[in-house]
Amino acid sequence: MNTPSEHPMTRLTEAAMRRAVAERDPRHDGAFVYGVATTRIYCRPSCPSRAAKPANLRFYEGPAAAERAGYRACKRCQPNATDAASTRRIKAVARYIEAHAEEALPLARLAQAAHLSSAHLQRTFKAVLGVSPKAYQDQKRLERLKSGLKGGQRVLDSIAAAGFQSTSRVYGNATRSLGMTPSAYRAGGAGETIAYACRATALGLVLMAATDRGVCFAQFGSSEAELTGRLTEEFPAATRIASTMTGSPELDAWIEAFDAHIEGNAPRPDLPLDLRGTAFQITVWRFLLKIPAGDVVSYSELAAGIDAPKAVRAAASACGANRVAVLVPCHRVLRGDGSLGGYRWGLERKRALLDQERAGRGR
Repeated sequence: MNTPSEHPMTRLTEAAMRRAVAERDPRHDGAFVYGVATTRIYCRPSCPSRAAKPANLRFYEGPAAAERAGYRACKRCQPNATDAASTRRIKAVARYIEAHAEEALPLARLAQAAHLSSAHLQRTFKAVLGVSPKAYQDQKRLERLKSGLKGGQRVLDSIAAAGFQSTSRVYGNATRSLGMTPSAYRAGGAGETIAYACRATALGLVLMAATDRGVCFAQFGSSEAELTGRLTEEFPAATRIASTMTGSPELDAWIEAFDAHIEGNAPRPDLPLDLRGTAFQITVWRFLLKIPAGDVVSYSELAAGIDAPKAVRAAASACGANRVAVLVPCHRVLRGDGSLGGYRWGLERKRALLDQERAGRGR
């Protein structure tokens, strides 16, 4: 008989697992699987198949461990698949979090509401939605904070209504997602100074803008009016300053380095970035920054690379939400069949960037 030391379970004792199997308890589906030594088949705890003798049960952390031990998946309960019922249950948990985002929501409370074990909820939630329940709640709190600030609420009232327990929490973790202080965000960027410059580049007109923390906006467009309009929509009340060589020499140097890169004469410039997005988007963008020039990944590989293999569509959406062209290289992500997929600044630009990077790698 396998002991816990041979197949360590972080949440359940062997006695608890045996009890879950005997009771066919669906709350523990995903927390572990059990194998039957006589049939060499492994199952979910809730499997409705005929009960095996207790002496023949073997316990494994998950399908991969069971298969390494020589077991095959039960065709009846399909323990190696994320079923539709589990997905619906996780989405119901997400709606519960949204409705109670301002409250304390420990994992145990969410698990009880979902009739799942804490370990299963944590793992399945991240597989389905790409982030942990805690990160999802933080994201929803931040959305409430933003909504309150935009609506003109006082900062302290917005913080309290969103469920943040202290101002230090907001001005720490949440401020990094806002990209500015809550007071400035409430006023549409009031108090922020954003320098910007428009330049013709090898791939068309680009506008790059930066706060004192780094580049917050770099986009291609057909005209300066179109691009400055996008910048205004993003930061309607910020002080936006058209850069000159005297007024913002750093930005002009950065945009020259940017142009040299897309012309193929220089590597991607390592510029400071002021990234603004949800926790999941930031995770995706940070992964993109690690992809070497000339290399590509599929959307599935991107999702797997951030430990959210089921969140392929969410990862693709995060690429589409990228506001900093080229410097956050979402052009290096392709469809699984090798085709270009989408690119918010046009497929011709995406193809040109990839061709230039591959040529540079070959030199």
